[in-house]
Amino acid sequence: MLHIILFQPQIPQNTGNIGRTCAITDSRLHLIHPLGFTITDKQLRRSGMDYWQELDVHHHENWDAFLKSDASPDLDRIFLFTTHATQWHWDASYRDGDGLLFGNEGAGAPDWLHELIGEENRIKIPHYKDILRSLNLSTAAGIATYEALRQIKS
Repeated sequence: MLHIILFQPQIPQNTGNIGRTCAITDSRLHLIHPLGFTITDKQLRRSGMDYWQELDVHHHENWDAFLKSDASPDLDRIFLFTTHATQWHWDASYRDGDGLLFGNEGAGAPDWLHELIGEENRIKIPHYKDILRSLNLSTAAGIATYEALRQIKS
C-alpha cells in the first residue's frame, strides 16, 4: 500500500480527486490539518463521487500527530514532491509502504518540512516550460502515485 499525504490541503476538489485516486489504487490518504475546507464540503464529495466510502482516509491534527500515528509510514520512506528538488520522480526507488507527500496548493510545503525530509527524499515532476510554476495538486499526486505503483508492481 502507498500512503498519499496531503499537508494542509486548501481546495476540496483537489482533495476529492486525490481521494478518488487513492480509493481506486488501494492507497491510504492522510490529511494533515488544518484543512482549508470542511470535510463535509459538497465540492469534496462531488469530486470524490461514490468512491469516498471506499477510501482509507486518516486525519491528523498536525504533522507531529501524523508522525506518531501507527497508520503512517516511516519518516525515512516519505518522499516530498516539490519544485525545490533535483531528483526526478522516475529516478526515485519506491517500495510498498512508502509515503508520497504533497504541500498545499497555496504555499507548498514549509521550509522546515523540506529540511526534515532531506534533499535525498525530495522529488520533482519535470515541467518543460519553466515560466509556469507547477502542476495542479491532484494531477501531480496522480502522476506520482502511478509511477510509484509501476515500480512496485513490476
